[in-house]
Amino acid sequence: MIVDAHQHFWDPARAEYPWMTGAFAPLHRRFGPSELEPLLREYAIDGTVVVQARPSLDETRELLELAGTTPFVLGVVGWVDLAGDVTAQLERLEGPLVGVRHQVHDEPDHDWLLRPDVQPGIAVVGEAGLAYDLLVRTRELPAALETARRHPNTTFVLDHVAKRPREDAAWAAGVHALAATPNVVCKLSGLFTEWAPADTAARALEWFGPERCMFGSDWPVCLLACEYQDTLSVVESALGKLSASERAHVLGETAARVYSLDRQGTRA
Repeated sequence: MIVDAHQHFWDPARAEYPWMTGAFAPLHRRFGPSELEPLLREYAIDGTVVVQARPSLDETRELLELAGTTPFVLGVVGWVDLAGDVTAQLERLEGPLVGVRHQVHDEPDHDWLLRPDVQPGIAVVGEAGLAYDLLVRTRELPAALETARRHPNTTFVLDHVAKRPREDAAWAAGVHALAATPNVVCKLSGLFTEWAPADTAARALEWFGPERCMFGSDWPVCLLACEYQDTLSVVESALGKLSASERAHVLGETAARVYSLDRQGTRA
């Protein structure tokens, strides 16, 4: 089974996406299941995890509803207000919610994750059996590491290998430290939309190991720089001489385990 563990849907005619400016302006249009489904069929992708793209409970509800009518969507990584009553918010959400994410790298405070009103919310996410996706850059890696250490029973998913910068010494040290934390896994995603030399996926595989890495296309953001198939090809190239079982972890089994896809009544 191949799972695309990171893709998006949105419609700017229905809601605002403030980040869709500048280089991201070409993404300011609707992207829905009808555009992605043919690509998944062509490249033998069995299912996906759709990920939030704006800090909105309404979007989370919409994605969960969409998952209910879109067979290939196996799970949703949504948004909840971590500084609010997370338990109450989760109780009101229906559908295959498998994780929670916040655009941490857009917060002015590089220690946003460590705020005393945010940490309890992260704890509730873990207690609910959900993963927490870390959308961070180098600046936020120390706070991400401390957060993962404070919540050893919660699974954290590092999105886009923390968006490797050109000056990458601090990035490498931070990601390597996260890899040494056993409750953190890594998405081999977003490898075309930032400064990401060809060895980024290979380095992540070396640090985390195949059982803690998963493929994600970051569609449609990837379209700014490449075609859908390129996102899969760069990961497959990094798998190199790995065994069939190790490849299976990266291409689907890690995502199925981390996001409990087999427990969502969708696909094992």
